[in-house]
Amino acid sequence: MPAPAIPLVAARGARAPRRRALSPLARAVAVATLVPAVPFGAYAQTPPPAGSAGRPAAQLAPVVVTASPLGSDLLELAAPASVLEGERLLERRAPTLGATLEGEPGVASSGYAPGAARPVIRGLDGERVRILSNGIQALDASGASPDHAVALEPLLADRVEVVRGPAAVLYGASAVGGVVNVVDGRIPAEALRPGVGGQAELRFGGNDRERAGVGRLDLGLAGGLNLHLNAFRRDTDDLRIPGFARSARLRATTPPATGVEASGVLPNSATRTDGWTMGMSQTGARGHLGASISQYSSLYGAVAEPEVRVRLDQTRIDLAGERRSVGPFEALRFRFGRTSYRHAEEDAGVAGTLFRNQGHDLRVEGVHAPIGGLRGVVGYQGTRFGFEAVGDEAFVPRTHNRADALFVFEELRLGALTLQAGGRLERASVEAFDSPLGPGQSRDFGTRSGSLGAIYGLSREYAVALNVSHTERAPNYQELYANGPHLATNAYEVGDRSLQTEKSNAIDLSLRKRAGRVTGSVGVFNNRFDRFVALLPDATVVDPDPARALPGYRYTPVAAEFRGAEAAVNIGLVERPWRLALDLRAETLRATNTDTGEPLPRIAPQRFGAGLSWSQGAARARLDVMRVQGQDRVASGELPTDGYTMVNATVGWRARLPIGSADLFLRGVNLLDAEARNHVSFLKDIAPMGRRGFVAGLRALF
Repeated sequence: MPAPAIPLVAARGARAPRRRALSPLARAVAVATLVPAVPFGAYAQTPPPAGSAGRPAAQLAPVVVTASPLGSDLLELAAPASVLEGERLLERRAPTLGATLEGEPGVASSGYAPGAARPVIRGLDGERVRILSNGIQALDASGASPDHAVALEPLLADRVEVVRGPAAVLYGASAVGGVVNVVDGRIPAEALRPGVGGQAELRFGGNDRERAGVGRLDLGLAGGLNLHLNAFRRDTDDLRIPGFARSARLRATTPPATGVEASGVLPNSATRTDGWTMGMSQTGARGHLGASISQYSSLYGAVAEPEVRVRLDQTRIDLAGERRSVGPFEALRFRFGRTSYRHAEEDAGVAGTLFRNQGHDLRVEGVHAPIGGLRGVVGYQGTRFGFEAVGDEAFVPRTHNRADALFVFEELRLGALTLQAGGRLERASVEAFDSPLGPGQSRDFGTRSGSLGAIYGLSREYAVALNVSHTERAPNYQELYANGPHLATNAYEVGDRSLQTEKSNAIDLSLRKRAGRVTGSVGVFNNRFDRFVALLPDATVVDPDPARALPGYRYTPVAAEFRGAEAAVNIGLVERPWRLALDLRAETLRATNTDTGEPLPRIAPQRFGAGLSWSQGAARARLDVMRVQGQDRVASGELPTDGYTMVNATVGWRARLPIGSADLFLRGVNLLDAEARNHVSFLKDIAPMGRRGFVAGLRALF
């Protein structure tokens, strides 16, 4: 069942526990010992249960360095950031990264299918949102098409960091929408205690009858040798839905392709995913060196095409190292990731179009010694990958893609004022080879990006943060060279080989309260684009296959504006003898083609909600209510979406064991059994979200 034709755009648009600011010495330790393992994604180790082994001997306070390589509290970053970890991550893990993060401030899910959902940040998606694995590009093909899954497993994540807004200075010119960094500790950066530690987790139930399990071992051996092992498996059935698969608006205008209206179950939405990782490192007094190898495989239904299933396989090799106290540098570190990715679409069991992506990403960074009051990082990033599509539905030629960049990030503290600035120079090239889709061509681009942020402490409790940035992004291989049927978006897509660099200017202003019974932030943002590359209807583009007759679309540069507001507040209602807290959240986003004044498609509607959490001793419970408004500000040819109210609840219990601890939880989703359709999804009118369901889980730490 193909998706309805709609205008397309080649992009989309929690408060951490309060803690004291790190002292200068603590910051230096964080930079020297924690950051190097995951260059811009350090994470806090969970304190080990009594009697555990294989855990880091030194426990570090939580820091977030996805937005700052120097290690900072969430509220000390000029760029807005959030973190999902601990019990909240345990309970919210879903089969995809997009579904796991959906509901975080400013984050939606592409929601193409239960097996393929990518994070969408402030209306921007695809390659404008950079997905990182431990600070290095994931290098899958999820940015090329919404039906391609992200090759990262949420079950393995220790921590997920999200930077909202441009992060192009540190992570590449395409990170204009934001960054999502998944941290899983596959290469231990610190010496583990002698012995074995780890965890095991089982999950059952839900509206897709999930059966999942994951196991992890961390071994500390003699001489500073550390080993990390993990493996996982997840199976789900077709998603159960509260009514018809197709929306009422679509049913009123278009008969079903098969003559039968699917209801109760979303056809072809089952998934199967498994994988493993082996990592090791050698640690010493002045640094570490480590490596890992991982395998990720997934088989999932494409939903839009009833007989098509996608088989995804990725093998990844990672290297990481760090050396402290080297000449003028407090630390030198590197991270290297090489990926071999294969994505095959099978129609009724017969192999169809095959996508391959092979490449690597290298980061080399130096934390320089203080220069006056300046502390900072200088670095180089080099990325190479080759993308190829073979088969009847191949709509882009074989390409070779290259990018080299130099970047710098500096921080200066002047009493209550902290300044953060960065710059990036990048050279990118995209070479297309001769193919039936067109002659070969090579394009080269030079881009310059910069940012300046300031955080001013108004008092002990309040601070105001301002971040301004200029970003330049080179068009990618799809925007330049597409020329064929793209069934995932139900369009015949044509690129523009003459596209120039896309430029944007963004500003983000927020007021933050960082102490007291009430904490949180309220902010506004505006991002204006010059030559924003959008996929727009074009009557001159004609599908040469009359039996298929897909509508024609062309990648077209337009002026665009994304603006909105976000608020997240936590109120401590009761502290003793038990804790009761209230979370309030609201956000709005408006995206416009300013050349025509028309809305851009697939923009998330307004949403607001509250969460009430209770805990006492080993017990905890949480109730979340989120209202998502209807979206009637739609692009030409795009159907409106009705609003809905989503109610979820979780209860949990932590038991102390002789060798560790165990977490048991039960989570109910969509308790009102609402018909909910994700306006951001290409398939919103043929694939609703799931009906009421309950999932139970058990995690043991030792």
